[in-house]
Amino acid sequence: MKTRRQLLKDVAAITPVAAGFPTIVKASALGLSGAVAASDRVTFATVGVGWMGGDHVGIFLRVPGCQYVAVCDLDDEHLDAAKDKIDKAYGNQDCAKYRSFQEVLMRRDIDAVSIAVPDHWHGLVAVSAARAGKDVYGEKPLAHNFYEGVQIREAVKKNNRIWQTGSWQRSQENFRFGAELVRTGKIGKVSRVEVGLPDGHTDFAETKDQTAITKPPENLRYDMWLGPAPVAPYCPARVHKNWRWNLDYGGGQLMDWIGHHGDIAHWGLGFDHTGPYEVEGAGEYPPRDALWNTATKYRVVARYPGVEMVIAGGYEEIRSGTKWIGDEGWVWVDRGKIETNPASLMTLKAVEDEDKAYNSIKHYDDFIKSVRSRQPTIAPADVALRSATPGWLGQIAMLTGRKIRWDPVREEIIADADASKLLSRDMRSPWRL
Repeated sequence: MKTRRQLLKDVAAITPVAAGFPTIVKASALGLSGAVAASDRVTFATVGVGWMGGDHVGIFLRVPGCQYVAVCDLDDEHLDAAKDKIDKAYGNQDCAKYRSFQEVLMRRDIDAVSIAVPDHWHGLVAVSAARAGKDVYGEKPLAHNFYEGVQIREAVKKNNRIWQTGSWQRSQENFRFGAELVRTGKIGKVSRVEVGLPDGHTDFAETKDQTAITKPPENLRYDMWLGPAPVAPYCPARVHKNWRWNLDYGGGQLMDWIGHHGDIAHWGLGFDHTGPYEVEGAGEYPPRDALWNTATKYRVVARYPGVEMVIAGGYEEIRSGTKWIGDEGWVWVDRGKIETNPASLMTLKAVEDEDKAYNSIKHYDDFIKSVRSRQPTIAPADVALRSATPGWLGQIAMLTGRKIRWDPVREEIIADADASKLLSRDMRSPWRL
């Protein structure tokens, strides 16, 4: 591995922006009017500019006062496309491109980064970013596993960083209003929550053949892509977009979506800083040695004091979205949709001011706003950790075939050493947290 001195030399050789002095970009290109002092801009970079990362680039380019200075990816095609988009928006050729996230993080002139890498890289990149003094917008779920999620939370806290998770549903009016109705007792005492998530596997990249082992393309640093995961032959169905169907890199539909509808369930219940005491689950998995080996169907039951949460994909008629069921009615929300019983709840204009949930209108803008104000975002790391916990524990329950007892205060599995091992993973050398 390169030394810090060698990396600094590399940065100096390929970076078109002098350290500490971001290139001047017209205020209009940053969505602002008039002159903009360098101190008022948030200098920005994205690590991982493929599918979701490409969306990050397009969105953060439109956030007022956010100035891109760098992008990073292991695939040259993704990297070139992101740089071209940024340079076109700014009318120059100044955006730096990197194939190493460490080089990005060593740039002192970068204030904040967004991270859109596969789940198995979340912990390493996010913890490194926090330690390097960068504020972070990180995709959900928070991490590949619970232990790495804890490491992110602690690194963010220790280094006084701002964190926003990509649980963007919290910044949508229907989800916020639904959560407020529940939080303020408009449906009485809630005893059951239904969280409906997708099932199956979707061939996002249309790879067709899961057994097609070939030589990695020259534009992709494949061994680095594997990173802390076990050595494995290159197959197009293993990487871009479809990595989420392999347990070495992701957690299937369950973990891909728990940070959305499961997160909203916690928000409405006021469970942002606690967790279940018991979790059990049943799932259908392909053979463990299959390339796509995450659950295609799953049903997880997470129990909290007085509340049972059912998280399901493919097993029963639970509607997509989040449904809170109380003794005086129910509220159901999904993307772009909300229904209530009684229907009269929909006529409420707003709940009392003191009971309002955090009102974020634009999720990405909310992050940049918090970077400036140093106030917490709507989806900070500690909340994201709790939102993903029922998913991680449900996965462990399905893989072990056992009911998991959980201590939400100590954040540990009770009296099950084998299950506890699945809260983390072994990392391939030399990677470690």
